[in-house]
Amino acid sequence: MKTKITLHFYAKSTKSSTDGKLPIYVRLTINGERMEFSSKKFIDKSKWSPELAKMKGHTEEARSINSYLDMMRSKVLSAEMDLIHKDEDVSIQNVQSIIRGIYKNHRTLMVVFQDHNDKMKELVGKKYAHGTLQRFQVTLNHIQGFLLWKYNDTDILLNKIDHAFITELEFYLRSVKNCANNTAVKYIRNFRKIIKICMNNDWLDKNPFSKYEGKVYEVDKEFLTEEEIQKIYAKKFINTRLEQVRDIFIFCCFTGLAYIDVQQLRNDHLGIGIDGHKWIFKNRQKTDTRSKIPLLPIAEELVQKYADHPKCVNEGRILPVLSNQKMNSYLKEIGDVCGIQKEITFHMARHSFATSVTLTNGVPIETVSKMLGHRSLRTTQHYAKILDRKVSNDMELLKSKLGNLVVSHKVCK
Repeated sequence: MKTKITLHFYAKSTKSSTDGKLPIYVRLTINGERMEFSSKKFIDKSKWSPELAKMKGHTEEARSINSYLDMMRSKVLSAEMDLIHKDEDVSIQNVQSIIRGIYKNHRTLMVVFQDHNDKMKELVGKKYAHGTLQRFQVTLNHIQGFLLWKYNDTDILLNKIDHAFITELEFYLRSVKNCANNTAVKYIRNFRKIIKICMNNDWLDKNPFSKYEGKVYEVDKEFLTEEEIQKIYAKKFINTRLEQVRDIFIFCCFTGLAYIDVQQLRNDHLGIGIDGHKWIFKNRQKTDTRSKIPLLPIAEELVQKYADHPKCVNEGRILPVLSNQKMNSYLKEIGDVCGIQKEITFHMARHSFATSVTLTNGVPIETVSKMLGHRSLRTTQHYAKILDRKVSNDMELLKSKLGNLVVSHKVCK
């Protein structure tokens, strides 16, 4: 029996959006059985042609929407041919499943990726940090842009993803999106996690990443010297907000806390350490690794300074931290006022703690790593740089020891 398929597009007036636009719906009919679903496109009622079942005019918006509808029509015809070729039932459920990417081996990348992000969103604060979700959302957006740029399509079957797809995606990120090497590679690595999910579920027969060799290159992390930290700390500010931001930044220079961790810092994170002095005991938001940090005098002084601040009192916080965006904006202004040429960001405090405050002053890297809450020394090495002054001091100490050795040798003679 010959299959009869019809596809009709119409603007559904009973489901207008808040801005008055109507959703374009798809009516799929196969052998008399009907199903309707949204195309997820919206349009002004006056711009829709019921007779032609498409948007009027030749504007960029009209071309985009009409191309999308043509693509959906092509997908239905392609689904029909695919089912016939496989000698499977051309039913409304099977055709719709192929269109949505959930039919047997017809799963599509965007459906799988979005499902991953939706599940990750539910686990933010339990298993994932919000920043991790944001990175995967940005990666998804980049891949959507790539699909339109390369294939003029909004999705792709998983079995169409191969090594060439990955290299083309990387080229798109570097050229069209102008991503630096490390940024591009990190987006590709996020994508690789999605492919790994597909491999683990047997949705892909071959790993398209088997020959991919993207490398992240080490980038010198900017930090402040002891002199620059002192310059900022000693500066008198008339503007209360600048003084507040400066103080929180300095606190992190002497504790190594990242923005999200100092923003979450509460009174119950302070306790008495093994030495009888105040310590910070807190799990890092990013890795859930435990950080134990003795409070240096400057940090303890700043805790006391803001103990009676309304935000701290009302919310049980240690410091009145502003949004990350505002903090970085004010820090740029602070850098200009203090005559520091470096572009100061809040995260620079963490690098400065690792390099100028601790390692340069003889604190072993293993201790620094533990305070920063790193899982491996390798991560700490990326944060911390051994300065020439530290090398000089260590060598002077060695010279002194060797000098004593020579004197002892002469005495023995």
